[in-house]
Amino acid sequence: MEKHEQTYGFQRSAPADAGGSSPLDALLGAWDGPAIGLMDLDAFFASVEQLDHPEWRGKPVIVGGSPEERGVVSTASYEARPYGVHSAMSSAQAKRLCPHAIWTHGHFDRYREMSAQIIAILADETPYVDQVSIDEAFFDVTPGRFSAEHPVTIARRISDRVAALGVTCSIGLGRNKTVAKIASERDKPRGLTVVYPGTEAAFLAPLPVGAVSGIGAAAEARLAKRGIRTVGQLARAPQRVLQEVFGVNGEAMRLRAAGQEVSSVTAIDAPDDVKSVSNERTFAHDLTERADVEAALALLGESVGRRLRRKGLVGRTVTVKLRYTYGQGHTAQRKLPHPTDDENLFVPAARELLNTIWHPGLPVRLLGIGISDFDREDGVQTDLFCEVDERGAVASNRRDLSVAMDQVRERFGNASVGFGRQARFGKDLVRPDKFLNMNKPTD
Repeated sequence: MEKHEQTYGFQRSAPADAGGSSPLDALLGAWDGPAIGLMDLDAFFASVEQLDHPEWRGKPVIVGGSPEERGVVSTASYEARPYGVHSAMSSAQAKRLCPHAIWTHGHFDRYREMSAQIIAILADETPYVDQVSIDEAFFDVTPGRFSAEHPVTIARRISDRVAALGVTCSIGLGRNKTVAKIASERDKPRGLTVVYPGTEAAFLAPLPVGAVSGIGAAAEARLAKRGIRTVGQLARAPQRVLQEVFGVNGEAMRLRAAGQEVSSVTAIDAPDDVKSVSNERTFAHDLTERADVEAALALLGESVGRRLRRKGLVGRTVTVKLRYTYGQGHTAQRKLPHPTDDENLFVPAARELLNTIWHPGLPVRLLGIGISDFDREDGVQTDLFCEVDERGAVASNRRDLSVAMDQVRERFGNASVGFGRQARFGKDLVRPDKFLNMNKPTD
């Protein structure tokens, strides 16, 4: 699907390269202040169904309740939308509008699985991620806060990485959540809309007031009675009028309308909440050779180790997860003699586990590796042949190299340094997906 990009406040002489990584990146304007993005997955449920059913691609697909049982449309593919089908419409009406559509009640476990992979992409680019729904999340890529890269470069890469999974997203990028949210809706599907710092008010001014989060139909009608129909008019409205419509939230709504809202995106997790750190990857092409599977496992393990070290966590249980082309899969676990954050120790253990659930020739569609069991209530087993630190953790003589690579990646980006095994997969596994399993329930 073609990718689109709109920029407000900074003009380039030519469009970005279709691959999202262009020499024109050097011409990107300076970004001053916060950089917050909103990633919105395009027709997510329907897109996943088309991914899993290739014969449905290019055809109208509707995910929702039965038209015969007073159901409601959850998601309609972009092929169904020209017929007037949209979310929250009654299924009966949708069937009248598009009688030849393909219907499915949906597979929500599959949607949650894909959503987790996509959120993991964001978490690999920045630790500051706020997931607001199964198909939408804010992320903070403020220059210098976590990465030295330009925010637009990161947003382009996120878009490409999501597309590589088989679905697409639209991204809005600005200095606060309101601007990012509105920008993400400007050019779908697979759009990237960038609102440069200082141009927020001009971007927002001509839009209808209903574009601002927190303004529903009732508030929009009350504003219209006072002659306020655009966001620019809302930003200039007297405080008295705003208080009449929004009460104590009047000033907050004025700041939103003026593009002056101050937003924050917190870290995706806190150490006390993490129950496991793991990476998974669904492959575009099945892996059948041992060398490929083991190389993928090692790359996924690198990202797990980096995440553990970043959060100061050490775990003692390693898990390997496999899913085969025909849908079945297996999981195997082993408890290590010592907790560790060193992939040079837990990846070899994962390779041994791999031998118990897989043999060469068996097509691997998905592969994952994880570390869990972060508490130390059962004490630490001593070992004459390794050094145990104050946390009870052990490390190999290659951990210092891993730490050095962490530091290079933190400063210059995730793709700045790596082992030769990355070349086996091209860009597909340079930044593996990761899952963080929390104490709080998943929505």
